Amino acid sequence: MKKFDSDKLREECGIFGISNHVESSALVALGLHALQHRGQEGCGIVSFDGKNYHSEKRQGLVGDHFTNSETLKKLPGSFAVGHNRYSTTGETSLRNIQPFFADLYMGGLTIAHNGNLTNALLLRESLVKEGAIFRTTSDTETIVQLIAKSKRDKFTDKLIDALFQIQGGYSLVMLTNKKLVGVRDPYGIRPLVIGKLKDSYIFASETCALDIVGATFVREVENGEIVVVEKGKIKSIKPFPKQKQRPCVFEYIYFARPDSLINNKCAYEYRKSLGIELALETDVNADLVVPVPDSGVPAALGYAEQSNKKFELGLIRNHYVGRTFIEPTQNIRSLGVKLKLSSTKTIIKNKSIILIDDSLVRGTTCHKIVKMLYENGAREVHVRIACPEIKYPDFYGVDMPTKQELLAYKKNNREMCNYINAKSLKFLSLEGLYKALTGTKRNPNYPQFSDHYFTGDYPIKPNDNLNGFKVKQLSLLSGKSNN
Repeated sequence: MKKFDSDKLREECGIFGISNHVESSALVALGLHALQHRGQEGCGIVSFDGKNYHSEKRQGLVGDHFTNSETLKKLPGSFAVGHNRYSTTGETSLRNIQPFFADLYMGGLTIAHNGNLTNALLLRESLVKEGAIFRTTSDTETIVQLIAKSKRDKFTDKLIDALFQIQGGYSLVMLTNKKLVGVRDPYGIRPLVIGKLKDSYIFASETCALDIVGATFVREVENGEIVVVEKGKIKSIKPFPKQKQRPCVFEYIYFARPDSLINNKCAYEYRKSLGIELALETDVNADLVVPVPDSGVPAALGYAEQSNKKFELGLIRNHYVGRTFIEPTQNIRSLGVKLKLSSTKTIIKNKSIILIDDSLVRGTTCHKIVKMLYENGAREVHVRIACPEIKYPDFYGVDMPTKQELLAYKKNNREMCNYINAKSLKFLSLEGLYKALTGTKRNPNYPQFSDHYFTGDYPIKPNDNLNGFKVKQLSLLSGKSNN
């Protein structure tokens, strides 16, 4: 199992599908490029030319593999689906890179999935007992197996059969020889939007992927909705009992690209509002407001605006140190955060600083940043976090530590402040979070978000066992899974 070694939450995947366009594969590649922040471990595209399906999958980034014409020539057709992978279930290998293709009795099926199924292991055990053969360790294949097993005649009925058996947070884009289909889970935890480019319909994880191909944003896929595109027309099916929508709150706080629309408002605006509320709740006398780049910038701007304090880029990020940076010796590893961040020494010297970030997960990176600021001359460092304390893990498609590894689960505020070595530490309250994002208070009976990270209020209880989830994955998935 891959060790969680980041001090940020990692979203699982980005998905993109398009119908009826002569350059479908090239547009999918562009869309995946815009969604690269949602997954960097692997990427894939499957196209359909009216007779045959064509598949190309690679480990690594979209720009490294799908920007040359030779690769795109291998993906002919006017229909295509693509996927960026950041694994939370299944090991990092070529066989787990999506989209998956299956040749079923009804014909070919391609599927791309963002999210996690919370009962995937139980379903997998049952399917294997009944004779199913799995080629991957991804929970996405469970959906394919359930569709294949359905006794219903029509594809949409087979799909509905499968959806009523799975649980969790998910969005799906599927392609058959007649249809392009988008699906969002009953609570709308994972995102999915609809766009249109002339006569072509598009499904994508975020609106920034529509912008890059020149498509118009139509609307979000509703929670619990199946949207079918066939013969240039769009059809909506809502098979589930009606639920109140509870999208993942971290799409607003961190995951979505700042220019993406969520509920008809840019993610950047929400994040700036979080900073404004943070200043109203936790302002402190200091010289400068400094963001942790790039995640803390919008909130820091909001904080500085509200508190009438000077905003400065006291930290500079090196954008050319990626996830694959080679750390060959202990001496280089010991440099830690300095590989990615450096300080503007003359700006911060002898200054009292309010350091703003969007979240605090394990605290290891924050500890190193505070230390670096002090080493470079800062007089005081006050840390302010633009969301509440993260005390509970996620099971709907976000890669994060276990409960015991979360700093706020095992330490109180004073202990956390001592750990990161800050002068003071304050988090945005849950009430402030809801005020910034919705303008209203949180209704404990009907929360507007999946905010379980802070509250432990899970909209769907994982049947695969909250506490033993990773352990069970290890035993059932040959010791190579990650969640």
